[in-house]
Amino acid sequence: MRSRGHGHCGPDRQGEFEGRRGAFGPFGPGWGGGPGGPFGGRGGRGGPHRRARRGDVRASILALLADRPMHGYEMIQEIGERSGGAWKPSPGSVYPTLQMLEDEGLISSASEGGKKLFTLTEAGRTEAEAGPAAPWEEAGRGVDWEAMHEIRTAGFGLMEAFGQVWKAGTPDQRKKAVAVINDARKKLYLILADEH
Repeated sequence: MRSRGHGHCGPDRQGEFEGRRGAFGPFGPGWGGGPGGPFGGRGGRGGPHRRARRGDVRASILALLADRPMHGYEMIQEIGERSGGAWKPSPGSVYPTLQMLEDEGLISSASEGGKKLFTLTEAGRTEAEAGPAAPWEEAGRGVDWEAMHEIRTAGFGLMEAFGQVWKAGTPDQRKKAVAVINDARKKLYLILADEH
């Protein structure tokens, strides 16, 4: 019986995976994925205007609950408002953090109308007082969101073009595509080197 394929990153395509990884350097192959990358994702090395990290979610929850008890969804909305719309954490980052804080004994929860209402414990209040008062302010400070949109569009366009060449191109065309990406990366670093 014929076996199913190994999927995109299976052993039979490991060389392809490594080729794409090499082409994108520190950004590949998951380019644009999490809080540190230039596209709001997990990839990249971050910078002065990187998006909020997991620690920021934790600190923000503790700071909010120091004001009053809140529901999880309410916290997400509140952070979005207090950061001026610059940062709105996802439920996928907020709810696991709430569970972790509850496991640590820093917050407690009680059901209220089918929802959980979270409150700081004494240990949690001590932790909140030791942390930053408004951690959400740093998340969007100094970010030019219009420029970030242009960067995302250009970056994803480049990635899509490279993917097409890698998928449909000959070995020689793939080699040329990798050279173009590597050359582009070097030129981008040279831009920084020229600005003293």
